[in-house]
Amino acid sequence: MTWNIRTGGRDRDGADRRELVARVIARQRPDVLAVQELGGLDVDGFAAGVGLRPYLARSWLGQPVALLVRPSWPVLAAAPVRRPFHHAAQRVVVGTDAGALTVLGTHLDPYSGTRRLVEAGWVAGAALRRSRDGLALLAGDLNTLDPYGGHADRVGRLPPAYRRRHLRRDGRTVETRAVARLLAAGLVDLGVSAGPTVPTAHGGAEFADMRLDYLLATPTLAARLRAARVVRDPDTEHASDHYPLLAEFALTPPLPR
Repeated sequence: MTWNIRTGGRDRDGADRRELVARVIARQRPDVLAVQELGGLDVDGFAAGVGLRPYLARSWLGQPVALLVRPSWPVLAAAPVRRPFHHAAQRVVVGTDAGALTVLGTHLDPYSGTRRLVEAGWVAGAALRRSRDGLALLAGDLNTLDPYGGHADRVGRLPPAYRRRHLRRDGRTVETRAVARLLAAGLVDLGVSAGPTVPTAHGGAEFADMRLDYLLATPTLAARLRAARVVRDPDTEHASDHYPLLAEFALTPPLPR
C-alpha cells in the first residue's frame, strides 16, 4: 500500500488525524506500506503501534518518507536513495517465496515537472538495479499525471498557482513526462483503472479528481497481481487529503530454512 498521510497526520491548525491513519492501516493490514509526508511524526513509535518495522529516508528540503514492513517478511537490505530529492526515496529488499522483492518508496517534487522527470530517472535506476527481470515495485506520491491523455479539462479547473505545477513551460501542455519515463523503463502501471487518489473529503484545493499516487511494477511482479484498488471508506475520507492505493500479489514469506 502507498499513502501520503499529509504533514505527519497533523494539520497546521492542530487537528490530529494520526488515530484515523492508524485505524486505516490496521484495517487494511498491508505487508509493505510506502508512506509519505512524515514531517513531525515519531515514525518509530507510529510504526510500532501498527505492528510494522520502519525504514526511514530523511529529507533535507521537504518531508521524510518511509517503507514500513510487517515482521513476518524478512528484510534483506534497506537504504535511502542518495540523491538530492525534494523529498526523499527509500529502498528495501524483502524476501518472498518467489525470490527477492525490491520495493522503492518515494515522493516526487511537487512544484517542477522538470525536477520530477529527473527524480523519476533516479528512482527507476534504484528500483530496477539488478531487478529489471525480477520482482520490483515503485510506490509513492509522484505528484504528476499519467501520459494516457484526457487531463486538460481537470488541470484547467485548478487555481492558477496549482495549474502551473501540471503544465510544461509553454503553459499549455500537460506535464506527464515523469510517469512516461518510468513506463519507458519497463515498469507496469498497476493502478491505471483504480481511479483518482485525490482529493478526499478532507480537502485539497490543489487537486481536481487526480491520480497522483502510483504502484508501478516490473512485468514479473505485475504477472502476480491479484487486485489493485483505491481505498475509500469513511476513515480515508478524513484521514488525509490522499486516499491509499492498495495492491495484492500472489506472494508469501519464504519458508524458514
